[in-house]
Amino acid sequence: MEFFHKRTSFPFMSTRKVWYGLSALMVVVSFVSFFTKGLNLATDFTGGVTIEAVFPNTADTDAVRRGLEQAGFREPQVQNFGSSRNIAIRLPPEASQDGPVIRARVDGVLRQVDPQAQSVNFEVIGPQVGDELRQSAILALSCTLLLIFVYIALRFHTWRLSFGAIVAVLHDPILVLGVFSVTGTPFDLPVVAAMLAVIGYSLNDTVVVFDRIRERFESNRRLDPKLALDQSVNQTLSRTIMTKVVTLIVVVALYVLGGPALKGFSEALIIGILAGTYSSIYISSALALDCGLKAEHLLPTAVKKPVDDLP
Repeated sequence: MEFFHKRTSFPFMSTRKVWYGLSALMVVVSFVSFFTKGLNLATDFTGGVTIEAVFPNTADTDAVRRGLEQAGFREPQVQNFGSSRNIAIRLPPEASQDGPVIRARVDGVLRQVDPQAQSVNFEVIGPQVGDELRQSAILALSCTLLLIFVYIALRFHTWRLSFGAIVAVLHDPILVLGVFSVTGTPFDLPVVAAMLAVIGYSLNDTVVVFDRIRERFESNRRLDPKLALDQSVNQTLSRTIMTKVVTLIVVVALYVLGGPALKGFSEALIIGILAGTYSSIYISSALALDCGLKAEHLLPTAVKKPVDDLP
């Protein structure tokens, strides 16, 4: 099954430097926003209080948010989850008060909005737990990148493809972080899970293209590397577009219909899928070409040992 009715022959490698510039611009903007504005870290990383409440009718999240602000809570996050009658409240840590006092204050606000409203779940996440979760997230991302480099190097016998793949999988989560920093979308553990999924998804596309590059060199060792890469990307283009479109349909449905609880997760996946499609073509493959990729790097020529003459 093909997305295009005829075989494509787009000159991807000829325009790669233009896309290098676009990528560099997006990465710089992401870093500037990240280091100046930072991320809107959720209570998973900062610590704080998470409360789930149930209302007899549709919950007025704006009224609850205003009530919490009037009660002295800083930057309360209130959103629906599950149904319109259920809300989740996230409060930043307050060192001066313990859990029962905070819960009593929140219950008072809920009863002001609706006398029959009640909190059903109350969790306090300490700053130490938030620090541990942050360190675990950084460790998970670092180990993933290291293992990807080793896997690509062993599978394709050359560091040139490994270098391109690593830059590509770094490129995608950096853009995700940049968008989250610019928009101020809460950054929580589900977003970290989405970023790991994005890395794996992007790597899968990259490996498919790399496999096709090796096949092209196997069929003709004298093939010009630039032409081999263009042919490989064009031959996998239909598959790439169809799989990404199908995946995006599901993820966009999650973003639109999943509610605030899934917004960050689905938003990170949407950004990562789009960035991964672009990076598997213009980052991983193009960098391998600029690093001097040739047929002998993927298909080493066997060295024949001289055989001693028989007496």
